[in-house]
Amino acid sequence: MTGPGVATAQWRALDREGEDKCRLSHAGDGWLLVGHARFRDAAGFAALDYVLRCDEGWRTLSADIAGTHDDFEVQLRVVRDGARWWLNDVPQDEVEGAVDLDLSFTPATNLMPLRRLLVTDQSSQDVAAAWLPYPETVLRRLDQIYERTGLPDVISYSARQTDFATRLSFDRSGFVTFYPDHWEGEIRYED
Repeated sequence: MTGPGVATAQWRALDREGEDKCRLSHAGDGWLLVGHARFRDAAGFAALDYVLRCDEGWRTLSADIAGTHDDFEVQLRVVRDGARWWLNDVPQDEVEGAVDLDLSFTPATNLMPLRRLLVTDQSSQDVAAAWLPYPETVLRRLDQIYERTGLPDVISYSARQTDFATRLSFDRSGFVTFYPDHWEGEIRYED
């Protein structure tokens, strides 16, 4: 899992009408995720585009989320500067020290902690994430654990604040291919 590694994931939602497509590419000294999530929830139809920038160690630098949800325009800008986070220029003190951004509407953001764990010999990784529980527009702390299962393409995932736990299947890109009851997807590689 080194090198430029350009891959595109396409997911189908299992818990609602929806889909998401995300492209991973190497960008300068880091990584870029560019995605397009389309889904229907209790508030209506959402069409959200997202761009997430990471450093070469897979730590989030910034993200932009834009689109529409029902009749409302969505424009969110998330920035991490060292230990501090901002959402639309408003400090998000609750998530100080987090290194990952977790966007609740896409499985794409599981990629960063998976990539970091898979290049180590560690059996697990505790992650402090800045979680955007969309449609809320605030960042909340989400303490997560990614743990090896002994299977080459399955990881145990849990989140402390939500008492959520599951097993995620993934492929060599680090993209999730199966998120039980939520997402299933396929990964395509580019030359």
